[in-house]
Amino acid sequence: MSSVILKDVKKTYDNKKTVINNVNLEIKDKEFVVLVGSSGCGKSTLLRMIAGLEDITSGEIYIGDKKVNNIAPKDRDIAFVFQSYALYPHMTVRENIAFGLKMRKVPKSEIDKKVAEAAERLNLGEYLDRRPKQLSGGQRQRVALGRAIVRNPKVFLMDEPLSNLDAKLRVQMRSEIKKLHEKLQTTFIYVTHDQTEALTMGDRIVVLNNGDIQQAGTPDEIYNNPQNTFVAGFIGSPQMNFINGKFLGLDENITYGIRPEKMMRSDGDIKLTVKVDISEMLGSEKIAYFNIGDQRCSAKLDADYQIGKNIELSILSSDMYKFDAATGNRI
Repeated sequence: MSSVILKDVKKTYDNKKTVINNVNLEIKDKEFVVLVGSSGCGKSTLLRMIAGLEDITSGEIYIGDKKVNNIAPKDRDIAFVFQSYALYPHMTVRENIAFGLKMRKVPKSEIDKKVAEAAERLNLGEYLDRRPKQLSGGQRQRVALGRAIVRNPKVFLMDEPLSNLDAKLRVQMRSEIKKLHEKLQTTFIYVTHDQTEALTMGDRIVVLNNGDIQQAGTPDEIYNNPQNTFVAGFIGSPQMNFINGKFLGLDENITYGIRPEKMMRSDGDIKLTVKVDISEMLGSEKIAYFNIGDQRCSAKLDADYQIGKNIELSILSSDMYKFDAATGNRI
């Protein structure tokens, strides 16, 4: 079993700054879980604590049925893929992939077999005798993945592995990592600040903010049933609109949330007239930006409109989320 369980895990630095607040989380065997949040939310610290690269202040971490609090990283049966590829520039691809096994004194015949299998899975066969400087960014990241694969670990830990790639390569590598997870049938824990990566890759998403888990659920649950305004605003692009009830002629103690794609419904029972001041063309979609009272909002619109002109929005009340204006929690 390669489940990962965190029980009341806390991290406080010497300056008394707490970056992880009593986190409780269970990651199932073979699950692909994405830890997502803005910079400084604690997601990478949490990953490093699971790996043993960062001490925990209190709490318990289990990998499988083994408590690993006091077990060295090399003995936790995990593989860590970093944001930087961390490849040895003087070594070939073959030597980079094999390095960890060689340090563990694995027999050469087994090393050769494992390297060949990893290279085939990652389409690196023709590059085995090249050095990292002769590879593209995507190929280097695949080498880093290959080095992890040959370990045959219980758990893969990935800390923003695609952030150094361009947009096209990120899309390609997202797909490749998902396929790799399906082939290996191993537990993956993946850290990113990119909510698109989280939605497209994770079996389950864990949204973090200021060291606390705000919500954990499937991509569908996180997007369609956010538990608070932080989750609702963080997941989705453009983000959910938040409108104080008084601007809709409704309860001003309630903040109403509505996705930009739901802002113009032909059968809407709430009508609003707004002035568009910015427009973004995103291929098949156009995003209009405007103010509703003192709230900045956006809408995905099919109809033509002009900057500086008024348009009428038609909103279906059943499409709106209700949040407590004081706490931000879902009502």
